[in-house]
Amino acid sequence: MNRIGLFPASLIATLLVTGCAQHPTYVAAPPPPPGYREQAPPLVQVADRNGFEAGSAAGSRDAFNGRGYHPQHDHAYHDTPGYEPGLGPLPVYRSAFRDAFVRGYDQGFRRPRGMQ
Repeated sequence: MNRIGLFPASLIATLLVTGCAQHPTYVAAPPPPPGYREQAPPLVQVADRNGFEAGSAAGSRDAFNGRGYHPQHDHAYHDTPGYEPGLGPLPVYRSAFRDAFVRGYDQGFRRPRGMQ
């Protein structure tokens, strides 16, 4: 009888402890402050402009030709054209270019030229 009487109490205790377990909370990073793009270093501004233009053209082309949404498969995404060593380090340019490329690709893919 003791075993049967203890079983429900231990089950309740286990459920209470399990219910109190903490789960991690993931929060998205806040957006950049207003005017961030204007205050960015020249290297990032050039990369942003070049990447967005190249991405917009590639996304528009892929959508118009009926290709799937694959911004990372484009040569420009990998080659990051327009870099000039006098502006600063290549990894910074590459990162900014690729971020802008994906934004431009998304916009171009959703509103392809010739289908507007």
